[in-house]
Amino acid sequence: MLLTKSRFLQLQPVRIERAEHPVSRAQISKNALTVLYGLKKAGFQACLVGGGVRDLLVNIKPKDFDIATNASPEEVRKVFRNCRLIGRRFRLAHVHFGREIIEVATYRAAHDKAITADQASTKDNQILRDNVFGNRDEDALRRDFSINALYYDIADFSIIDYFGGFEDVEKRQLRMIGDPEQRYREDPVRLLRAVRLAAKLDFSIESATAAPIRELGSLLDNVPRARLFEELLKLFQSGHAVRSYEMLQRYDLLDHLLLWPVELDPLDQRLVELALEDSDQRLRDGKSIAPFFTLAALLWPIRQTIVRQEINNFDDIHALHGLASHRAIGDQNHLLPVPKRIAQPIQEVWNLQDRFERRVGKKPNRLLHHPRFRGAYDFLLLRARSDLELAELAQWWTDFQHTDNDTRDTMTRPARSANKPRRRRSRRSAQPD
Repeated sequence: MLLTKSRFLQLQPVRIERAEHPVSRAQISKNALTVLYGLKKAGFQACLVGGGVRDLLVNIKPKDFDIATNASPEEVRKVFRNCRLIGRRFRLAHVHFGREIIEVATYRAAHDKAITADQASTKDNQILRDNVFGNRDEDALRRDFSINALYYDIADFSIIDYFGGFEDVEKRQLRMIGDPEQRYREDPVRLLRAVRLAAKLDFSIESATAAPIRELGSLLDNVPRARLFEELLKLFQSGHAVRSYEMLQRYDLLDHLLLWPVELDPLDQRLVELALEDSDQRLRDGKSIAPFFTLAALLWPIRQTIVRQEINNFDDIHALHGLASHRAIGDQNHLLPVPKRIAQPIQEVWNLQDRFERRVGKKPNRLLHHPRFRGAYDFLLLRARSDLELAELAQWWTDFQHTDNDTRDTMTRPARSANKPRRRRSRRSAQPD
């Protein structure tokens, strides 16, 4: 059963004094501190909350610093001239400091306190809007996992722990606040958040929290597509793609995100695994990852399944590959649409794979100057690592890129057939007139 307010009154939050925890102001963004102190000076409560506190406790540099306060969004805007209010489903204040944005959320309360439909409404127990404001105690009750209900209070630098999150951090476990099934039904994206946080932090998922995940996966089918796609990118582009992939498979959630065949071809599966390993390594090395490249690998099994199904119906293999690329995106879009800005480069990378086979004449030089060449070439290297039959082709293109023009001319010259003798001029035709 979900914790009610009467049940909450029996819980006593623990205040962990500064000397008893490792979080230091030196680890917190200067701009986040400016907002925290600004709200405190204006007479409001101000706490660093959620991921920022959690990550600092496990010695991870937070990507964002989120702040919770008893000030309303409009009151926050009055304190900071560089503040903008955003969101309809979840009203927030964004305080801008150049490229850094500090997100400020007003404490939320239970939905039964809603006065208007604009504050909160539910359909099949799923939260549609979340703008019922309350106090810090009520806000803690609304948070999903215990490790996200930790508040770093700027007033005395202590951490306020409502549900044993500090202990869960030490145990390295993820535990839902309240009844897990009901909390997942309120917001099905929590199913993916459980997987993502466990993968990111290398935590286990506490047994009661994990138990309903597999059977509730179908709830994801009713989540707005744009929000679900955003979660997909977070899962696979945040530096913990391999573990996210393993956990999504363990809890049967992958079928609600990707239209993969029932049985994955071993070569396709290996390509996906290599792509995710590379993604994690690039982020560890401080490099970026293009979303289209990650998605090109994740959707490759769909494209290749179509190729294998239709290969006997096409005489022109290149036409088949073009059709398969187009259909793969279309089929995936029935489950989880891929934005056009990402779908287009995916298809370009796929379709250029055919052109790597054409190594005679002027075509290789033309391909070398194609705007999508680099991504396509990297994808070829990925394919060659999963399928050794492509190793020679990948090496040829590696050599072709890094040689001089004369050598390129030699490499792209048509090979003479061994059965076709070289034509010689007759002695008579060679005589001068």
